[in-house]
Amino acid sequence: MSKVSYYTAEGLKKLRDELNNLKDIERPKASQAIAEARDKGDLSENAEYDAAKEAQGLLEMRISKLEETLAGARLIDESQLDTSKVLIHSTVKIKNQTNGAQMTYKLVAQSEADLKTGKISVDSPIGKGLLGKSVGEVAEIQVPNGIMKFDVVEITRE
Repeated sequence: MSKVSYYTAEGLKKLRDELNNLKDIERPKASQAIAEARDKGDLSENAEYDAAKEAQGLLEMRISKLEETLAGARLIDESQLDTSKVLIHSTVKIKNQTNGAQMTYKLVAQSEADLKTGKISVDSPIGKGLLGKSVGEVAEIQVPNGIMKFDVVEITRE
């Protein structure tokens, strides 16, 4: 049974593009590499052949995993989401109570997470701690060196 994950249209397109690239471009390259290595002679002592077969196995595993992820992928209609609470695909502005630093994060599915662009996974400690909170509430988040407290300043959908 595949796990259901929720994606934006952009995130879903990225997954499909990656899968198509692996199937249409990388898979034929792997087959070609195996054929070239096989043509070089004795397979029992052919490290190039072994490496090409291993690379093909890893590629097929990645394709299988992407297909499984896409089978459980659901597109989110962000216009229907409640903006009074933090949910997946919420953009949340939080303020650290300890040092006053403000941060803005968008909560996304684990495969879409990218800290450089401000997207964090709902499965991360901060993501889990923010889910269900409303503006004005305090999120207490367990981190390795104790508990951090964040004020939820603003919740938007972008």
